[in-house]
Amino acid sequence: MASMVKLPVIDATPTNFSDFGQVIEALPDDGEFGPRDAQLDLSHGIPRLYIIHLERKPFKFTKITHHANVTQCLGSIGGHDWYLGVSKASVVKPDEVNENIGKKIVQSKAGHSYVPPPPEDVHIFRFSGPKFVKLHVGTWHVGPLFKGDCMDFYILELSNTNEVDHTMHNFKEEDGVVFSFDDLV
Repeated sequence: MASMVKLPVIDATPTNFSDFGQVIEALPDDGEFGPRDAQLDLSHGIPRLYIIHLERKPFKFTKITHHANVTQCLGSIGGHDWYLGVSKASVVKPDEVNENIGKKIVQSKAGHSYVPPPPEDVHIFRFSGPKFVKLHVGTWHVGPLFKGDCMDFYILELSNTNEVDHTMHNFKEEDGVVFSFDDLV
């Protein structure tokens, strides 16, 4: 039997989301490239920018995903509120294996190694208004989730990310945990 863990919702800011990626907000149209711009890594393939139409799902989840070779960007079309569950990247590079002695290291089907995300490190962030998120390479994530019946999102990743660089961890099977959250805003 899995235990239910209810997570508090955190309003995403560039500061509190920095361990997981970047929150990108509107800037004046007169600046040069800098640290407030999305710091992308799309060097391992052909970039793909597309729009997805999603139907509402319950505010609970058991699985989380990461991409070990690419940054990923997503945001709602129209600036509506939406939510993303995240945990810090835990990809283990070959030269870092000795630094992770004592931790469970898993070999992914995609070929890289990683340490499974601990349930206590999972957070839910709310994104409001005209902004998008850039996830660091390897950041564990679930979503986007939202309140309405349906919502459209744009996504920037590689053309084959979901075929060749998609690793999933199942908290219910591996840790006996199901996550949920409420948002009364």
